[in-house]
This record gives sequence, structure tokens and C-alpha cells, in this order.
Amino acid sequence: MTGIVRRSFDSADETRPFEGGKGRLDLLTTERGPVGRAVFEAGWKWSDHVKPLAGTDSCQASHVGYVVSGRLHVVMDSGEEDDFGPGDFMEVTPGHDAWVVGDEPCVALDWVGFGDYAKSS
Repeated sequence: MTGIVRRSFDSADETRPFEGGKGRLDLLTTERGPVGRAVFEAGWKWSDHVKPLAGTDSCQASHVGYVVSGRLHVVMDSGEEDDFGPGDFMEVTPGHDAWVVGDEPCVALDWVGFGDYAKSS
């Protein structure tokens, strides 16, 4: 490993589009594991645009990340819910749905849960 690594999500190792053209996941593969940047377009909802790819009733990925822009509403299977916006750190356990709030795309970075996210089952 070199002392400094600089990569761009604009030249990702892999890009996974969401159903209905409602965004994408740009994935970088690093020595410490995958890092992802998701662009959730206005109108995106996990249960509509990723569930068909995941094949599960709710999102089973664990997320540890940061919201760069836009707003995201997350509802756990238990009913717990919260909104995340620009500058928010987020930690979300498996078993949830989520959707974009408002007309602005939500851009989020994730260091834990995007390795297998939006991957066809």
C-alpha cells in the first residue's frame, strides 16, 4: 500500500444503476473494502428501485455513511424512523426501507453496506 491513495467516484470500479433510472451506486474497491457513493434521484424509494434487484422484503445491508446532499427518510422494519440530510453521519442496521424526501437528489457515501448493494441476486 502506498502512503497516499486518491481515487474518484467519477471513475468508479463499478457502477450499478437502480431500477427505473432513479440513480446509481458508484463503487470503489479499496484494500480496506468497498466504498460507495449512491446518487438517489428524486422519487427514489428502496422498495421500488432496489428491492427488485435485492430480492428481499427490506434492505438487509448495514450502512455507515455520510449524506453529502439531499434528504433521505429511513424507516426500520420495527417502525423506528428518521431523516438524514447534508452533513449527517448515518448508521442504519439491516431491515429498513428508505426514500428521497423532496425534489433534490440525495448523495450519500457508505463505508460498510454498499459492497453487495443493488447487486442482482
